[in-house]
Amino acid sequence: MTPTVFLSILSIHLIAAMSPGPSFVVSVRTAASEGFRPAFGLAVAFGAGAVIWAIAAMSGLSVLFEIFPRAYMIFKIAGGLFLIWIGLKTLRHARDPLPDATTLASPRSLANAVRLGLMTQLSNPKPAIFFGAVFAGLIPPETSLGVKAILLFFVFFDETLWYVIVARVFSRQKARQAYGRAKLWTDRALGGMIAIFGLRIAST
Repeated sequence: MTPTVFLSILSIHLIAAMSPGPSFVVSVRTAASEGFRPAFGLAVAFGAGAVIWAIAAMSGLSVLFEIFPRAYMIFKIAGGLFLIWIGLKTLRHARDPLPDATTLASPRSLANAVRLGLMTQLSNPKPAIFFGAVFAGLIPPETSLGVKAILLFFVFFDETLWYVIVARVFSRQKARQAYGRAKLWTDRALGGMIAIFGLRIAST
């Protein structure tokens, strides 16, 4: 694999990671409502989830989905229902007041945030198709395990770094204050977006 192809894969993945989706919405809401620490846990989990999907694609999962579309449909429906559940939960708690930043210890533990991040990332099987398409077109069959391992590391790095940036930006005091002033309608909008993402994943 040439350096140009290697950088092309990472660039395509970074653009895909930065595109708005359920992970981005969950990250923004968590950072603004609960602070940087839980959102950082999400970022690490999103990176790990991307690696899991990338490994699955390397192992032929995307091909399996094409051969057995019913399995892909089951994955999509289950993942979509999970995201719809998160969206409805967000809508249900939209009226809850935002905790005072001075008393905010850790509404969500780091371990809990990691679990939520992994479940959110893995609830959408489309990354397996994305990685499968990119890897099939750009990674030669003779690519060594070492090069693949380095590629997976940078997939993790890309995804995690982007969501750490999101966590830092939206957990800042000004962002948190703005979120607090508009929490009811912001949560309704974000919860609705997550539910719509879930519905689209389950139905497309």
